[in-house]
Amino acid sequence: MIQGCGSNVGKSLLVAGLCRAARRRGLNVAPFKPQNMSNNAAVTVDGGEIGRAQALQALASGLEPHTDMNPVLLKPETDTGAQVVIQGKRLTTVRARDYSALKPQLLASVLDSFGRLGAAHDLVIVEGAGSPAEVNLRTGDIANMGFARAADVPVVLVGDIDRGGVIAQIVGTQAVLDPADAAMVVGFLINKFRGDPSLFDDGYRLIAERTGWRGFGVLPHFGDAGRLPAEDALDLGGKTGSGPVKIACLALSRIANFDDLDPLMLEPSVSVVMVRAGEAVPGDCALVILPGSKSTRGDLAFLRAQGWDTDIAAHIRRGGHILGICGGYQMLGRTIADPDGIEGEPGETEGLGLLDVVTQMTADKRLTRVSASHAPSGAPMEGYEIHIGRTDGPDRARPFAFVGGEPEGATSADGRVIGSYLHGMFTGDAFRAAFLAGFGAQSTGGYDALVEDVLDRLADHMAAHIDIDGLIALAR
Repeated sequence: MIQGCGSNVGKSLLVAGLCRAARRRGLNVAPFKPQNMSNNAAVTVDGGEIGRAQALQALASGLEPHTDMNPVLLKPETDTGAQVVIQGKRLTTVRARDYSALKPQLLASVLDSFGRLGAAHDLVIVEGAGSPAEVNLRTGDIANMGFARAADVPVVLVGDIDRGGVIAQIVGTQAVLDPADAAMVVGFLINKFRGDPSLFDDGYRLIAERTGWRGFGVLPHFGDAGRLPAEDALDLGGKTGSGPVKIACLALSRIANFDDLDPLMLEPSVSVVMVRAGEAVPGDCALVILPGSKSTRGDLAFLRAQGWDTDIAAHIRRGGHILGICGGYQMLGRTIADPDGIEGEPGETEGLGLLDVVTQMTADKRLTRVSASHAPSGAPMEGYEIHIGRTDGPDRARPFAFVGGEPEGATSADGRVIGSYLHGMFTGDAFRAAFLAGFGAQSTGGYDALVEDVLDRLADHMAAHIDIDGLIALAR
């Protein structure tokens, strides 16, 4: 089990690299994360949803994503509440203060999923969440030491030297852990080193002497990490690329499945700008994307509070284009009704009115992988749907795509405003090329091959600097 001294220390990437390295050694390996908190989810082969990081780790392992790889997924809907997804299906929505009472009930599902993975694979590599040093959250824990002790899994602790204070990160974590929890730790790793790793030799020895833990190496910063799908919205950069076609995406407060943008960010003919709170939508962009949201009406209010509705109207007047995906599609319509309070307070919200459609939220959630064809070009598309709500209206007569011969999405009469429920549409090379050609941009293609190549190079990078064989040998 890989645990971290804090959030965003690189646990997800390390597990992906270890999975690829183990697979290349001939092992049947699978990833596992007991509890994840993310609005960036993937649809699994068994019709559920898990965190996007576990889907990438599954790819690194040569497996289809499965709900057992992430049995508890928390999807924040407000600052104080989240939807609880158990083994791929929505269980309930709880406030943060009430979740601790729910956790003991979830451990059985976590161990159940872990047991199935362990029985089906030679090796399971587990990712913790946050940090075990958050001892105020230890009671009922299922994400870190609570799981490690219940499942008897050895722990390797990761410190992030890039943020500074890595000696205190690791030594301090040991100092605050309960002795029985600390006994689960068998070693440590240093991640994200920049420069000459030998300069940290004295610090490395000091950590080993102070903790009594075995060091498994110092891993230099991996420069291509940003070319892999990110799970945390904090990883979204302000601007990527320098191509002549500018695409602006609104960084909504509850942005979901933002990895839709990843293939666009790697296109040299495109520059993608994340428009954050307090910033204006650039006046020279060709396309504005309204991404998915975990709280559509709440994020529509957020959008208006930033003045982005005014910016979007000006963008349209200048002849610009709009693409709304999932929650962004719903925002483009005339109204969004949630009479039963599925996503928040019951009520109805006026949409942006750029598409002649209306949406009603429903309790049933659509989770499915999709093969489609792009209506204007006929290009094949692959994607997935993960949403609540049904959208209908006159603009649906001009579909964006066809799924099984049925129309999907909507397009305005002038063709410049598009809405669709299809996430992941840009991963397909043929569709991405056809879509970008409409803006005079050329696609380089090969997105899937690029991701596979980066995973291979990540495994090579790790093998060159840390003791992978020693880490694999820890498994019991």
